[in-house]
Amino acid sequence: MTLEFSFSKVLKSLRSAKRMSQEELSFRSDLDRTYISMLERGIYQPTLTTIFALSKSLDITPSELIKLVENEYDEVHDKE
Repeated sequence: MTLEFSFSKVLKSLRSAKRMSQEELSFRSDLDRTYISMLERGIYQPTLTTIFALSKSLDITPSELIKLVENEYDEVHDKE
């Protein structure tokens, strides 16, 4: 599993847990909905600015978001 896929899985999970649509997340983070979709599919990698915007919109800190991605990535690679 790549880091992009780990990020996409975490982002979608956090958004779903907040019962937020991609459209609502895009509005709250001032990002395009199609960009959110591509992040969630692992097509794009987020910039630092994007990580901060998404974190704020999801009510977590950027470091918490990165830690969740790191945990997801490590969990998959520990099984290999």
